[in-house]
Amino acid sequence: MNWHAIHAIYHFEMARTWRTLAQSIASPVISTSLYFIVFGSAIGSRMQTIDGVSYGAYIVPGLVMLSILTQSISNASFGIYMPRFSGTIYEILSAPISAMEIVIGFVGAAASKSIILGVLILATARLFVDYSIAQPLWMIAFLVLTSVTFSLLGFIIGVWADGFEKLQVVPLLIITPLTFLGGSFYSINMLPPLWQTVSLFNPVLYLVSGFRWSFYEASDIGVGISLGVTFGFMIACLLVIGWIFRTGYRIKS
Repeated sequence: MNWHAIHAIYHFEMARTWRTLAQSIASPVISTSLYFIVFGSAIGSRMQTIDGVSYGAYIVPGLVMLSILTQSISNASFGIYMPRFSGTIYEILSAPISAMEIVIGFVGAAASKSIILGVLILATARLFVDYSIAQPLWMIAFLVLTSVTFSLLGFIIGVWADGFEKLQVVPLLIITPLTFLGGSFYSINMLPPLWQTVSLFNPVLYLVSGFRWSFYEASDIGVGISLGVTFGFMIACLLVIGWIFRTGYRIKS
């Protein structure tokens, strides 16, 4: 394993984050704070408790997931797309570094940014609502696992995209709506039976439910099923990335 090459890619990507701190960190935190002000404080005070948890506290895991999913994809897709766009991808491909090491460098940096962002949002949430974390180790596990999984998806999108517009298509038109409809702001038990069944086909529901369970030990989906779906999605992303490097699909263009 060429750790020097991994560190070089990782360090470069993390340095870009600190150079664009307002866009990478401050903007998502401020946006999430507005959700807490509107939904947690203004509307939440008039909502009934869900599973014995106040509404403001109930939406904390969902809002963290909303930011992590979108930022993981955006960071990883932009990270691999820019070398392709500028032509510097050939320097990476000609270096003595394997496909696995390239993925570890880019995905590791994107996941690290998302984890940092998730921690900052949790700290910010404490300013607006009072919440507890019943299973901190499981919370960290879900946070890391989700960040890595969707950073892998972002890497795939960055290879697939042939323009800056396509980098935003999946996060804005697919992931964000799925997150809003995946129980971030409500329990699917509040829905009619038909829509409860439809919601079960939303993969984000399993991520949000598992993450919420680590906070309040209450969720719409069993934690084992949530873990299984997340691991399954991660394996699927790894298989696709393996196919990309074997075939050279758009990696050099």
